[in-house]
Amino acid sequence: MSPTDLADEGTPVSVKIRERLLAARKRFYANDNIADYIEPGELEQLLDEVELKMQHVLDSLIIDTDNDHNTDNTARRVAKMYLNEVFKGRYVHAPTITEFPNAEHLNELMIVGPITVRSACSHHFCPVIGKIWIGVMPNEHTNVIGLSKYARLAEWIMGRPQIQEEAVVQLADLIQLKTQPDGLAIVMEASHYCMAWRGVKDMDSKMINSVMRGVFLKDPNLRREFLSLIPQRS
Repeated sequence: MSPTDLADEGTPVSVKIRERLLAARKRFYANDNIADYIEPGELEQLLDEVELKMQHVLDSLIIDTDNDHNTDNTARRVAKMYLNEVFKGRYVHAPTITEFPNAEHLNELMIVGPITVRSACSHHFCPVIGKIWIGVMPNEHTNVIGLSKYARLAEWIMGRPQIQEEAVVQLADLIQLKTQPDGLAIVMEASHYCMAWRGVKDMDSKMINSVMRGVFLKDPNLRREFLSLIPQRS
């Protein structure tokens, strides 16, 4: 093994991935997907690295994980939770979506939802739990995707540390790219545990925001129709 290989062998995998991103001049914010810069096998190495650093956090919190059966293996569980579940949308490519031509030339409003979504705020890593409604106004050139695929795309986008306003825009951009409709509307309503679990500890407050594109932005009657057809939110 050459001296370069030996040096590389001791380099944390997070550093290797970060160096690739910097070399490519790519952003790696909390809500960015970095899957293109992760090589095969590196996610498993990253899991080991995060586990080790999470153990250091537990040690700094003065938790006796050697003798406390409740926190034995907690570092590993937390690492798996972040990388394989709640932040998975950062580390894997977008789900494969089969698109079909609009053979019947459908051009009426279609609404999908409520889709339950789960994310985490990028400020405190506290859960964000909510629902999304998606309105699509297709045209004869629009690509048609299965209803479950909207949920898969939403899960991929939301599986990152997010703020709700940016998450809805990211999802709108992705659906717009995949389907090319005349209009797209998204409404999201969510509870933020950074407000309910800490801080002011308000358990009942929710955040609602929307993105309107194309004819939904230009036609107030269509926008009202979409909003009126959404079932009464909680």
